[in-house]
Amino acid sequence: MEIYKAPFSILNKKIYFCGVLNSLSEHFYHIFMELLSKRLACLSESQTMAMNQKTQDLQAAGVDVVNLSVGEPDFFTPDHVKAAAREAVDNNFSFYSPGDGYMDLRKAVAAKFKNENRLDYTPQQVIVSNGAKHSLANAVMSVVDDGDEVIVPAPYWVTYVELVKLAGGINVVIPTTLENDYKVTPAQLEAAITPKTKAFLLCSPSNPTGSVYSKAELEAIAGVIARHPRIIIIADEIYEHINFTGSHESIAQFDSVKDRTVIINGVSKCYAMTGYRIGYMAAPLWIAKACSKLQSQFTSGPSSIAQRAALKALTTDSSFTEDMKKVFRRRRDLVLQGLSEIPGLKYNVPQGAFYVFPDVSACFGKSDGKTVIRNSSDASLYLLDSGYVATVPGDGFGEPKCIRLSYATSEEKLSKAMASMKAAFARLK
Repeated sequence: MEIYKAPFSILNKKIYFCGVLNSLSEHFYHIFMELLSKRLACLSESQTMAMNQKTQDLQAAGVDVVNLSVGEPDFFTPDHVKAAAREAVDNNFSFYSPGDGYMDLRKAVAAKFKNENRLDYTPQQVIVSNGAKHSLANAVMSVVDDGDEVIVPAPYWVTYVELVKLAGGINVVIPTTLENDYKVTPAQLEAAITPKTKAFLLCSPSNPTGSVYSKAELEAIAGVIARHPRIIIIADEIYEHINFTGSHESIAQFDSVKDRTVIINGVSKCYAMTGYRIGYMAAPLWIAKACSKLQSQFTSGPSSIAQRAALKALTTDSSFTEDMKKVFRRRRDLVLQGLSEIPGLKYNVPQGAFYVFPDVSACFGKSDGKTVIRNSSDASLYLLDSGYVATVPGDGFGEPKCIRLSYATSEEKLSKAMASMKAAFARLK
């Protein structure tokens, strides 16, 4: 029997073959990319997820990185909520759930709005989705057409502008200032409105700045929108309960705009249930029906098990959320103290959520002898490589002078991160 002998020594030609394969892979990659839809080409990858992936790669390689990049509570879901999920499994909640969510959960959400926010919604105006991001996507896709303008104050959560692009809309970004606590003013909003304006995206408490709009500020904004009856308000209130001002104010409380306001919320942040993926919206019935129609074709109803857990969270003692909020406030103060010891950094004092958004532009143009900091992306990568602290560049949030820090981690890790950041910035000359 004759053994086939390759014309090349595989060991000797390994590099050659790898080069050929890489060239072929690159060739076919470009061909396949041309087959993708044009709508995908307009989207940017999430910088938050990208930085988190880099952090996980370093951690997998044995590097001790303090991860301040991801906006996720480090608390465990309350035991009684976990018990409700286990009970749902035992009780065979294993079939498709209704497209808009279980009716008892939608009633509980409506009751939450009535009891906590003094807002009247029927269960038919509530749609339960696969996370607040899904609810937000439903709202944007249901009201925005090609060429419609959507006003988005910056800094903004990275996904807002991407969803508008996906819907074919045009982002009209209003830059806000540190001096005004990163809040849009009524005059700025009025100046940005055109005949093509279809929606206004508002987030309070804010990701990434932690800014919280007061009742008076929201009333002034509502007054502007009230004069333009074709504009829909999409209000992201997912951080409602992580609020250090004493009470949450919703723009939907004003009758002049309530019938054109969509509230986005969920259980992820306030009950430490990010992995359960349950969000919800409350909206005028005509928008709720549109979102229901859209959701019926994309996903249908969310997880049956997660919904039973969410029902328990919304209908039982909320002391867990209050305790968590106190911890977050202590952590915020710890981070602010650490940042105050780093020369050149500027920041607002967040009144909600669990982020700080410092302006690091004072370090632009500086170097540690190896790395030159030209922008916020350089600053974030420098802190990761030199200080082993993961943050997120502000570019993706619409403010390239800043970086975002999440303080949703232990005080021990936060203290370590602040010390590492201080040392890293001190090496820049």
